[in-house]
Amino acid sequence: MQPRNMSMSGVVDLAAVKAAQEAKAKAEQARAQAAREGGAGAVSPADLVVDVSEATFERDVLQRSAEVPVVIDFWAEWCQPCKQLGPVLERLAVEYNGRFLLAKVDVDANQLLMQQFGIQGIPAVFAVVAGQALPLFQGAAPEAQIRQTLDQLVQVAEQRFGLTGLTVDPEAEPGARAQQKPAGPHAAALDAAAQALDAGDLGGAVQAYKNVLADDPANAEAKLGLAQAELLQRVRGMDVQKVRQEAAEKPGDVQAQIAAADLDLAGGHVEDAFGRLIDTVKRTAGEDRDAARLRLLELFEVVGAEDPRVTAARRALARALF
Repeated sequence: MQPRNMSMSGVVDLAAVKAAQEAKAKAEQARAQAAREGGAGAVSPADLVVDVSEATFERDVLQRSAEVPVVIDFWAEWCQPCKQLGPVLERLAVEYNGRFLLAKVDVDANQLLMQQFGIQGIPAVFAVVAGQALPLFQGAAPEAQIRQTLDQLVQVAEQRFGLTGLTVDPEAEPGARAQQKPAGPHAAALDAAAQALDAGDLGGAVQAYKNVLADDPANAEAKLGLAQAELLQRVRGMDVQKVRQEAAEKPGDVQAQIAAADLDLAGGHVEDAFGRLIDTVKRTAGEDRDAARLRLLELFEVVGAEDPRVTAARRALARALF
């Protein structure tokens, strides 16, 4: 089982951007769905620590990470440092009151997960935020260091993805939330679109997302998924060196700058992509200016409205236009 949307070591450029934007789309959709249904519901303190296996990883880590940062504790019964670290993490999970979820993975029973995360020794602690994996620390770290790391994790999750955590109710029954809601009406179509994207069928993914939007124009995941798939379509097959050279040699060529901005974003250089198009808007007029502006708005959709880089770029665009 390969965890979906995982940004593991060695994954760069288009693959990393694809994973990041798909993760952001999932987070956006989870929040929108929860809002439509009156909130995600409260959990009990006991639900803040869960045992995870290869069979439940998709549900209990990847899916939950669209709502709350998930900290993964890789441990084993024979590991003495694990026995020191585990209780500290469990206590902090309750103390942080829903700002992160602790998932415990017994590596002896889940060797494949251990291999997929590239773990060389335990205890090892990772986090998954909106589907994206990042290493936190290895070994039985001091509590002060753990708290500092968790504070940074919570801050990044909130600022970059809007994940404010879970609502905790001491009176809630453990496990009650897991039985609350069926899948949304477009879950199957969105899964099919994501699978097409994973398989490199960009045309199929574009059409699948458009089908969802035809029925539900406000669907956040479909909007972001469509923007992402269309970006990948545009950059597929580009001669990177040629595009970069033309953009450098022809600063007044709007289409050359637009193509280079697509490459910038696909390579993870978000500010470069936005800055390039804002500069193009500043020095052009008429149809050329409008083309650069519209492509910039499309790239905003790929990154997501809540990203602070989009907020800053929108302000810069307004200044350039007016």
